[in-house]
Amino acid sequence: MSDWRALRLAVTAEQVAVVEQVLEDNGALAVTITDAEDNPLFEPPPGAAPLWPRCQIQAIFGQDEDDALLRAACQNALIDALGDAAPAIVISDIQDQNWTRVWMDAFQPMRFGQRLWIVPSWHPCPDPEAVNLRLDPGLAFGTGTHPTTALCLEFLDSLASMPPRVLDFGCGSGVLALAALMLGAQQADGTDIDPQALSAMQDNAQRNGFGSRVTTALPEDFHAEHPYPMVMANILSGPLQSLAPLLTQYLEPGGTLVLSGLLTEQAEAVMQAYPDIDFDAPASLGEWCRLTGTKRKN
Repeated sequence: MSDWRALRLAVTAEQVAVVEQVLEDNGALAVTITDAEDNPLFEPPPGAAPLWPRCQIQAIFGQDEDDALLRAACQNALIDALGDAAPAIVISDIQDQNWTRVWMDAFQPMRFGQRLWIVPSWHPCPDPEAVNLRLDPGLAFGTGTHPTTALCLEFLDSLASMPPRVLDFGCGSGVLALAALMLGAQQADGTDIDPQALSAMQDNAQRNGFGSRVTTALPEDFHAEHPYPMVMANILSGPLQSLAPLLTQYLEPGGTLVLSGLLTEQAEAVMQAYPDIDFDAPASLGEWCRLTGTKRKN
């Protein structure tokens, strides 16, 4: 007998709440919801929690559950709630594992460009002579696994010389700001609407020996004494457009603007929001892209 039971169901977005409640009422230890048909979720409005049109629900039950009784209890409850639309249940076994080790093994060192590596703290550096940034996955967004972050990191690695000061607007874990420091910047400032992100950036800075060269603040508390030679914002296309006057103000004439977090089809609208920036051609990775440009000096 295996240690765990996994119940899997294919459902519509409208059924998710009911099915999740049925599974929890019948003793599910954990319930996860994933995309069943490879339908991407694009930029949601503030406060929204969108779901895919078709979802895959997996519920984990304990080792003492009887397959037949578990299936019957859940299926009957689903039929009572959804009638003929009740989804079918598939049960499989999951062997017990060292879940901490499984989680750690899922995050391996990643190289961006020629020099830069993002390396989890528990993993040896693949190339000790390279530029190695120690960064662990956590609640604050940004470890380099997302294409938009990778595009920004590759751009930073490609620069022959790093500006002395950078601003990471919407810093998340601080991965972009810290990578800039690893690559030669002297000071990196970060701002984010999430206080937990600011704490994560400070913690990551301390871990990499940059504690005294990093400052963080909430947007309402952030005040730049001087414009920056580089401003980076890896957020979403909507905020990138609405924040265009502010981000342009933070950037000094002749400075470099790095924008990401947007789909390739959104690039033109974002560029039009920055009339004072001369943009290079967008750089793409899959459906995502990065914009880089220079602020005009006149």
